[in-house]
Amino acid sequence: MPTVAENSFLQGEGLPPFDRLEAAQIEPALERLLPQLEETLTQLEKTATPTWDGLAEPLTELEERLSWTWGVAGHLMGVKNSPELRRAYEAMQPKVVQFINRLGQSQALYQRFKTLRDSADWEKLEPAQQRIIESNLREAELAGVGLTGEKKERFNQIQLELAELSTQFSNNLLDATRAFSLKLTEKEDVDGLPPSLLALAAQTARQQGEESADPERGPWVITLDYPSYLPFLQHSRRRDLREKLYRAFVSRASGGEWDNNPLIEQILALRLEQAGLLGYETYAELSLARKMAPNVEAVETLLEELRQASYGAAEADLAQLKTFAGLDDLKHWDVAYWAERQKESLFDLNAEALRPYFPLPQVLDGLFKLAERLFGVAITSADGEAPVWHEDVRFFAVRDENQTPIAYFYLDPYSRPGEKRGGAWMDVCVNRGVLRQGKEESLRLPVAYLICNQTPPVGDAPSLMTFDEVTTLFHEFGHGLHHMLTRVNYSGAAGIHNVEWDAVELPSQFMENWCYDRATLFGLAKHYQTGEPLPENEYQKLLAARNYMSGSGMLRQIHLSLLDLELHHRYRPEGPETIRQIRERLAQTTLILPPLPEDQFLCSFGHIFAGGYAAGYYSYKWAEVLSADAFGAFEEAGLADEAAVKTTGRRFRETVLALGGSLHPLEIFRRFRGREPQTAALLRHNGLSAA
Repeated sequence: MPTVAENSFLQGEGLPPFDRLEAAQIEPALERLLPQLEETLTQLEKTATPTWDGLAEPLTELEERLSWTWGVAGHLMGVKNSPELRRAYEAMQPKVVQFINRLGQSQALYQRFKTLRDSADWEKLEPAQQRIIESNLREAELAGVGLTGEKKERFNQIQLELAELSTQFSNNLLDATRAFSLKLTEKEDVDGLPPSLLALAAQTARQQGEESADPERGPWVITLDYPSYLPFLQHSRRRDLREKLYRAFVSRASGGEWDNNPLIEQILALRLEQAGLLGYETYAELSLARKMAPNVEAVETLLEELRQASYGAAEADLAQLKTFAGLDDLKHWDVAYWAERQKESLFDLNAEALRPYFPLPQVLDGLFKLAERLFGVAITSADGEAPVWHEDVRFFAVRDENQTPIAYFYLDPYSRPGEKRGGAWMDVCVNRGVLRQGKEESLRLPVAYLICNQTPPVGDAPSLMTFDEVTTLFHEFGHGLHHMLTRVNYSGAAGIHNVEWDAVELPSQFMENWCYDRATLFGLAKHYQTGEPLPENEYQKLLAARNYMSGSGMLRQIHLSLLDLELHHRYRPEGPETIRQIRERLAQTTLILPPLPEDQFLCSFGHIFAGGYAAGYYSYKWAEVLSADAFGAFEEAGLADEAAVKTTGRRFRETVLALGGSLHPLEIFRRFRGREPQTAALLRHNGLSAA
């Protein structure tokens, strides 16, 4: 058996030693760790007392030993995927799931938590402790603690199958995205493409073996990775090539060896069966048992309110675009292209021309200054203080007003199509908590992973970001702040832990609003070669274009949210409607351009089939009501009033960010805003108030 010294996956605490982690270590590490945890659990079931110190703390310690090792393996699956890593992960996943089931279904621990909740000690506990205990009880019930015999066996089998299907779904999507590339060799093939994309496409070609590839002469390779795919659709004058790329994108992982269609059907059927075993009519009802929204009807009511406010605007968007393009038969692969041309015409805004004003180092500097301005924290480079998984990864320290470190984070900014899954996300590396050894106490500081997939540096230039990539970075940083600025000392409710899923997007979407704030934007937008600030007229264009086609953008989010809900609430495997028919029915009232026959978007909808958003994609809109209303507090105080911004920012930090999962999110929102949330600010920010 390997020792901790020999196997870095057994370190179990602190920053992962990424310079020493190897895929071959995963299986031996877990083969050693899981039996130890089994033994600890068995002992805990015998000896745990129904008190905080005698039950909650040792259980947290046990859970964190597993989540450290398995969490690091999962993180590497997202950012450093390889055949060796997959094999090891998939080999151990069943055993990890089996242990998680055993832990979640422990009758002994469940009964002691109930005893604690009903004891005289309950009133002596802090609200955060009470929330953690209530969460433990609920999670045990949702993990099948009440099941016995065949039902319990079947439930555990479903848990195992769902975990494996989710991993397979994600791998299929990564492989299908990576498998497609469009090699262009003639000048006319790249007509209209901006220099930034030509440079990236030539760099991709060199990575694929075309040693002499050059931005001016080619060859150029376009991929389905977002920094390549989207600019091509926006700028290529070759309608036939746009069509080819679009059709490849919307049909990813929908056929051949990477077909996710059968996986989708299996996942939905298993989730429905799982919900039934737990006494729920549908998986959506099971999902909402953990969320802020009270029921499916409440979610659908909000989505319908937003749909009515945005549908007419989206219809007008498309009609105007058709007129502008002079195309009655505007196709899906035409929309991004003509939208860019219309934006240039209406606002004289050229998104590509703004890239030189958003070099990543400068954007980070501006973002960190904003964090200091709003929340009183200083962020400094800590590169070299922690091992990283790729040379492009940065490491930063977050310090308080006294320059004392309070948190750290990794930033992995660039796309790496070969090994890194698409999208952007924040994840927990280390959670805040007070550690006890005998009578000694020490504070463990939180550490976050911030992962983006933006345009990488090309040649000697730094990463020159699109404005959308800037807002994505701000979004993920908002999640990071939620994790890092928590003041809760119980790890089960610190940061994003124990925060209802449909409230967790509040800080992230809140941060996006600052990209349009004058002081913030001028603090970060400087030309990477000359240092010249963004011209005032370009800022005005960004403001003017902010709500360009916002009706269409909101409607698409509503389409995805309703589709997710419908599949998890009303769809039945043997029912009258197929998955395809459900999407087509919903598209009639939530999309202006109906999907193509070969549009298999669900096969790449990792949020709900491989992420945590099943029957919860609506969370983006639910939380956006909260985040827009929260930003409204700054608007009311006066964005140009520095003292007011600082005061409101500190209040946001002390409530939304500091309290984490220690209170219900509605109570936290009330403490910040002084009232219940309202939809007015969201509609106003999207230019849809009149509707």
